[in-house]
Amino acid sequence: MRVSLALAAAVLLVAASAEAQVTAPAPAAPPGAAVQPNPPPTPNAQAAPEAAPAPAKPHRKRMTLQQRFEAANVTHDGHLTPEQAQGHWPSVAKHFAEIDAAHRGYVTLDDIRAYRAAHRRHKTPPSTPSTPNTPSTQQ
Repeated sequence: MRVSLALAAAVLLVAASAEAQVTAPAPAAPPGAAVQPNPPPTPNAQAAPEAAPAPAKPHRKRMTLQQRFEAANVTHDGHLTPEQAQGHWPSVAKHFAEIDAAHRGYVTLDDIRAYRAAHRRHKTPPSTPSTPNTPSTQQ
């Protein structure tokens, strides 16, 4: 009997605390009164903190090679100098001497395309050998 009384008392305490945590609805506004938005609910002190959702990354559209060249070529003469590349296209500036194979002091869009095509071929992985590399078992 004592156990059932203690159990009943515990159940009543839990129910009372749960009822106290529930927020009461806002009273109805009198007719003709301006309606105000409800304030945001207050967080429950006993509830586990929720992780905030990660902010969405802004969608960036990739620029085409032509668009990048036009943005970097501030003089709009079709010739990209090392200074222009340094300020607007660091990867071209880094390999400027290799791209400018004719040593003219500038590169064109066709020079950059040719350089990229040549290096794209070099980046392809080698084909896998047809026979596995296993150590010989000769003794």
